[in-house]
Amino acid sequence: MSVVLSFSGVVLAFLSLFAAGVPVVPMVWYRLKPSVTTNLAVILRKPVAEAQDRPVAEVDTWQPPIDEALPEGGWLAIPSIGVKTEIVEQPSESYEEALKQGVWRVPEFGTPLKREQPTILVAHRFGYLKWTNDYRRAHSFFNLPKLEIGDKVLISWGQREYVYEIYGGDEGEQISDYSADLVLYTCKYLESPIRIFKYARLVRGEES
Repeated sequence: MSVVLSFSGVVLAFLSLFAAGVPVVPMVWYRLKPSVTTNLAVILRKPVAEAQDRPVAEVDTWQPPIDEALPEGGWLAIPSIGVKTEIVEQPSESYEEALKQGVWRVPEFGTPLKREQPTILVAHRFGYLKWTNDYRRAHSFFNLPKLEIGDKVLISWGQREYVYEIYGGDEGEQISDYSADLVLYTCKYLESPIRIFKYARLVRGEES
C-alpha cells in the first residue's frame, strides 16, 4: 500500500507541474545531457536564409508617432501568451549568449523601423535550468504554438509602438514566408531540426 501511495504521489506531483505549465521533461533531459541547450541554440540559428531586399514598391514608409513615455531600445509584448521582454541585440556570432537572455533579433534582417526585410525574432522554447517558470513565460517562446490568427504582437522600437497581427504559421526547417513584416520562431522539440514559425503583418494606423 505504501508503494502505491508513493507512486500515486509522484504521479500527482508531475501532473500538477504539467498543469502549471512547467516543462518537466525538458528540465530532466537538460540535467541528463547539459549540452542540449548549446545544440538547440545552433538549431535555432540555422533556418534563416541570406537576407534579400524586398522590391522597392513593397516597402512601406509609414511609421507610428514617437511616444516619449515608451522605453528606449526594443521591447516585445505578446499579451495572449504572456510574453513581455526586452529584445536582445547581439551580432550573429554571439547568438548563443543572446538566446541565454531571451528573445534575439537576427541582425542581418530588418527592424520595425527599417522594413526592407522582415524583422525576425528567435527564442528558445524551453530555456535553461536556471530560468524560473515565470521568467520562461515572459522571456521565451514556450507558448508560441498557442498563438492564433488575429492575435496581436506589440513591439516598442525607438519609442514607437508597432502593432502586428498574426496571419499564419507553419512548422519545418526553414522560414517559408519572407513577405511577412515579422517572423517569430522557436524549436518544436528538444534537439530536433523542426521549428515552429509564426508570421505577422504590421497594422498600419493613420500617419501623424
